Amino acid sequence: MTELLQPLLDWYLRSLEAGGYPLVALLMAIESSIVPLPSEVVVPPAAHLAWTSGIPFLGVRLGGWTGQITLVIAGAVGSWIGATAMYWFSRIAGRPLVMRYGKYVFISPHKVEGAERWAETYGPFGIFASRLLPVVRHLIGIPAGIVRMSYLSFSIYTLVGSALWSAVLCYLGVQVGADISKGEMHRVTLWLAGFLVVVGALYYLFVHRHMKAAREAS
Repeated sequence: MTELLQPLLDWYLRSLEAGGYPLVALLMAIESSIVPLPSEVVVPPAAHLAWTSGIPFLGVRLGGWTGQITLVIAGAVGSWIGATAMYWFSRIAGRPLVMRYGKYVFISPHKVEGAERWAETYGPFGIFASRLLPVVRHLIGIPAGIVRMSYLSFSIYTLVGSALWSAVLCYLGVQVGADISKGEMHRVTLWLAGFLVVVGALYYLFVHRHMKAAREAS
């Protein structure tokens, strides 16, 4: 597995040297749209690079806490751009078209119904909470657009939730990166296991049940 992932990691780090923080924003925008690109593989490596040697931006290498703050901003703005695309697509197309043709862009009807059930249950707060959870993260813009939620409110909750999630991933990236540098792989395992347990539990409690209920109701 290491032999497979290391070349990809090296390629990504080289790309960050060329693309800088705008590349992170672009990847996070993709992650918040219909493309299943996990933010968990985008932000942590960038956070470690920013903390140790910095990432170039407008001709200046930003590192340390400045780099982390810039990375959080890039992640939040990128996520907002991707979520905005989903919001306006759904708002303009409307529910019937989304339900009928969404499957051609990886948005199945049961996913839409699950996202709608989530939005109905948690309301505007669900926009914020969705940024911390897999699957629903890139779907929540659909029901928000369909019901024509205030775009300002949608944007605020998206930006705040995305910034918090990016900050969590930055912290994880810095800690895991430091442990890898020291060769303390047992600590890396503990970090990743704990992260997966917490995210998995949140996903099961707040997302899986709603998706399952939507499938059973269809």
